[in-house]
Amino acid sequence: MIVTDEMVQKMTEELSLQFFNRPFLHRAYINKRLRTTGGRYLLDSHNIEVNEKYAIEYGEKELAGIIKHELCHYHLHLQGKGYKHGDADFKKLLAETNSPRYCRELPQQKALKKVRPILYYSCLQCGMVYRRKRKMDVNRYVCGSCRGRLAEIKR
Repeated sequence: MIVTDEMVQKMTEELSLQFFNRPFLHRAYINKRLRTTGGRYLLDSHNIEVNEKYAIEYGEKELAGIIKHELCHYHLHLQGKGYKHGDADFKKLLAETNSPRYCRELPQQKALKKVRPILYYSCLQCGMVYRRKRKMDVNRYVCGSCRGRLAEIKR
């Protein structure tokens, strides 16, 4: 599915009227730099950015869900209500509009999770074990409990 900025704008305006009974008065567009999220509501400009990869991978239905989620942030923020993920107003509006709380994982992200090994570091002083997804410089960081030196555990 090929997605354009005009298509995203039109879809956002239609979904806003259909599910929220309020007009969307700002810009909605594609941001090709988004990597880990389906979309983003910008507090300063009130614009909505959408990740093109989700529309290509999963189609129009997933794109509509992402836009509805971002519209929940948009309308609640403009009304002065709780627009953050943990706020009761936000969770209630998600349920009322049947909007997804999270977007699905992209296949590239799933593949990356499988490839990346889990690393373990141990404190040489107190024995505390740290589980990490990313490699860390043991010369730069120390134990959070006792400030002792860390060493990687080979498994």
